[in-house]
Amino acid sequence: MIPPVSGGAIGERRGIVMLREEPLDPTAIAERIRASRDGALVLFQGIVREHSRGKQVRALVYEAYGSMAQRQIEELAEEARRRWPISDLAIVHRTGTLQVGEVSVVIAVASSHRGEAFDACEWLIDELKHTVPIWKKEVYTEGEAWIDDRP
Repeated sequence: MIPPVSGGAIGERRGIVMLREEPLDPTAIAERIRASRDGALVLFQGIVREHSRGKQVRALVYEAYGSMAQRQIEELAEEARRRWPISDLAIVHRTGTLQVGEVSVVIAVASSHRGEAFDACEWLIDELKHTVPIWKKEVYTEGEAWIDDRP
């Protein structure tokens, strides 16, 4: 597990930003960033689906360039904080082999109002998929393939 984003003032919430092999609990992750001052909490979950590209999927394998991926996710978190008046956020991505139905990524954004939370959450997942060195292999009932599905 890679630790949460560090830095900032003492007592300031700095979010959760990590890559991990262990299963994700989206509700627990979201609750860790939520505070009584927040009026909105948007939670995105990426889930391994059973069909892709017309094939039956058995599993996904995620690999990441660990230190670079961590640094880039931290940069996305800081950029989201600059763009939107959000209270806190979480970006947690799995690595390793995931089965159909498992959660591969969780992004949670807390803010005073829903608009900023939705906008930041959507931007974060799009940028994560577009820029962070995390690679995905789809394992089918017959064969497998590394996928480049960056937007």
